[in-house]
Amino acid sequence: MISKLNIVILAAGKGSRMHSDRPKVLHPLAGRPLLGHVINAARELDPAKLLVVYGHGGETVPQAFADSDITWVNQVQQLGTGHALQQAAVELDDAGVTLILYGDVPLISVSTLRNLLDSMNGDSVGLLTVSLPDPEGYGRILRDAQGQVKSIVEHKDANEAERAIHEVNTGIMALPNAKMKKWLSALRNDNAQGEYYLTDVIAMAVVDGVRVNARHPGHHWEVIGVNSAAQLAHLERLHQHEVATRLMERGVRLMDPKRIDVRGELVCGRDVSIDVNCVFEGKVVLGDNVTVAANCVLRDVSVGEGTRIAPFSLIEEARIGDNGRIGPFARLRPGTELAEDVHVGNFVELKNSQVDRGSKINHLSYIGDTTVGKNVNIGAGTITCNYDGAYKHRTVIEDDAFIGSDTQLVAPVTVGKGATIGAGATITRDAPAEQLTLSRAKQVTIPGWKRPQKNKPSP
Repeated sequence: MISKLNIVILAAGKGSRMHSDRPKVLHPLAGRPLLGHVINAARELDPAKLLVVYGHGGETVPQAFADSDITWVNQVQQLGTGHALQQAAVELDDAGVTLILYGDVPLISVSTLRNLLDSMNGDSVGLLTVSLPDPEGYGRILRDAQGQVKSIVEHKDANEAERAIHEVNTGIMALPNAKMKKWLSALRNDNAQGEYYLTDVIAMAVVDGVRVNARHPGHHWEVIGVNSAAQLAHLERLHQHEVATRLMERGVRLMDPKRIDVRGELVCGRDVSIDVNCVFEGKVVLGDNVTVAANCVLRDVSVGEGTRIAPFSLIEEARIGDNGRIGPFARLRPGTELAEDVHVGNFVELKNSQVDRGSKINHLSYIGDTTVGKNVNIGAGTITCNYDGAYKHRTVIEDDAFIGSDTQLVAPVTVGKGATIGAGATITRDAPAEQLTLSRAKQVTIPGWKRPQKNKPSP
């Protein structure tokens, strides 16, 4: 059992193959920066100290994480992984163990890291290795006649026989602090890269009689790093496949597991069905018997049981009650709260509005900054005119009101309980309860009127 765990995440690399001005570790995977995934995994191990070594991109990297539990160490010159750890060494405890992770290896699992740490006893070293069918570019693990790890040779420094080895270094290792600081001070850069390799400490450990305990990840994809946009896309699909698998194991019906994107946390009840090409961002909670049809985007949403969301609906920072009917082509913007049995139909947009039980807004309407009561019917083409050019104002529609089609409600205004608004009305004053309110001009017909005609071209 490790009494004092330090974790250092190396995140200073430039990532030139990304062809981007954004630091590599800030590129998103599943809606979160690569480095964010690694930080979250590190926190689950409850370290005494958590350090991140950054460099390329400067202060944009620490600024992306407003976390007080992280010590940020700037590697001004990027002279290799050993040099990076040297910059952090002054912040590390003299006793205990340091676990080294990488900001561009986002899928490493907590269970794999715990297994690695559990392998350590006394002053031993923990090393995470993996066997790959194509080890091109990776450092090879060299073992002695008894099968014990004796050193790591980088691909560019390896001879032909060493390059034939398929067991490779992942870069992830755990080192006893007191010995690690001595080894770091002895690193040299007389190699093909002219860099200070952290991997050289493995051979130093063996010379000092320290046992190197090699462990393997639960899945090979956990240790895949990101160096290009293509690799990032590959890891995205690997991650989404794992997310989809876990959802289906809990009973969620996915019409096509290859066509779902969860960019945050998706919590599903029983008998949930999700069609193709849906995106879930932030935290989304779907109650029992919820159906989400194709091509929907939900961001920070809770959906009550029995609700059906029709195709092409966009819902963000909203709360939907039980047995709702949403869409198709509906947009629920932040601040929308729907009670049970509410219908929001095609091409309807709601923003910062509360709609009570049993109300319906079925067609082509904009309802913003509005309180809608129970059992209200809002006709097609209705809009609340909530903005006067400087300030937003609120509309109140009380229980059992009926709003005729093509109505404009100019806020601030209240429609009383049981009121009826005639189609085509522009309401600028409060409409009394239980009354019919109209604002149309008298219909007239103009005899002899002719529709304008285009002038015929001259022959």
